[in-house]
Amino acid sequence: MNMSTISKNIRKLRERKGISQDRLSKLADISLNTIAKLELDDTQNPTIETLQKIVKALDVGVEDLIK
Repeated sequence: MNMSTISKNIRKLRERKGISQDRLSKLADISLNTIAKLELDDTQNPTIETLQKIVKALDVGVEDLIK
């Protein structure tokens, strides 16, 4: 799993939907700090649960994060 790709895709998908980091953190029930670190590629191994929450909050598929 390439975290740099996932980080870029989270930000791209979030911005495409017009959602702030703060709003995404609330929708996904994840801390704002975690969202920011993920987008900055400043976290080594987010849990599958964290990624699933983000996918659900953004209403996208897991493949959209990794492609």
